Amino acid sequence: MAARVLHARGAASAGGLLQRAAPCSLRGLTSSSHRPREDSWLKSLFVRKVDPRKDAHSNLLAKRETSSLYKIQFHNVKPECLDAYNKICQEVLPKIHEDKHYPCTLVGTWNTWYGEQDQAVHLWRYEGGYPALTEVMSKLRENQEFLQFRKARSNMLLSRKNQLLLEFSFWNEPLPRPGPNIYELRSYQLRPGTMIEWGNYWARAIRFRQDGDEAVGGFFSQIGQLYMVHHLWAYKDLQTREDIRNAAWHKHGWEELVYYTVPLIQEMESRIMIPQKTSPLQ
Repeated sequence: MAARVLHARGAASAGGLLQRAAPCSLRGLTSSSHRPREDSWLKSLFVRKVDPRKDAHSNLLAKRETSSLYKIQFHNVKPECLDAYNKICQEVLPKIHEDKHYPCTLVGTWNTWYGEQDQAVHLWRYEGGYPALTEVMSKLRENQEFLQFRKARSNMLLSRKNQLLLEFSFWNEPLPRPGPNIYELRSYQLRPGTMIEWGNYWARAIRFRQDGDEAVGGFFSQIGQLYMVHHLWAYKDLQTREDIRNAAWHKHGWEELVYYTVPLIQEMESRIMIPQKTSPLQ
């Protein structure tokens, strides 16, 4: 896809048809070769378009039938401590997940295989939003086993960060699945002010990526690094990933959606991750 993205950037630069410039091109003189692209742009105005002036972006883009909040954690582990880190996580995190005393569930827990090395990624869901998050944090401060876990973990980490996320309304619910699978976490840093546009385009784009049940979940940040989008995918192996992604380019409409979303991105990153033994997503 990287080659296609570069091609899309080049086409945008050569034709002067960056997504934000398209309205101006309709008022000016254009060559006939540009008209199909203009027609596609006009069509995009009427597909799941949301008005950013009516409400907060999070209310427009997130699922309204649920009030779940997600937290994603990135832990960079000392290389010599990775096995010990995984061991204590596998002992403690499932207990929190299974304890009905805590209004939260562990969606998945992984080690990065390709991307940033010696890294663990954990994804949690809090049923009930911010009040549930506050309740869980308060109860964990009274949990002596968890406090011992945190103390032991702190000696194993080089750095850590987290983000609070909401789920895009048009994505699948991230439910447990059997394995074995590899997971790809594709993270996009968007230009400020473009989240609505991203949501409008991906509300259509997601249908091109549903054939193999590879779409696991799609999220956007609320606290932490802002204007971040995370797409989580599951594949049997790396070759299956390659085949599925290549097949998308043969579907009418996919290239157009890539063309319009590329200018919204400042940076992007791909992680290939292996689930830990106790991860609900296997």
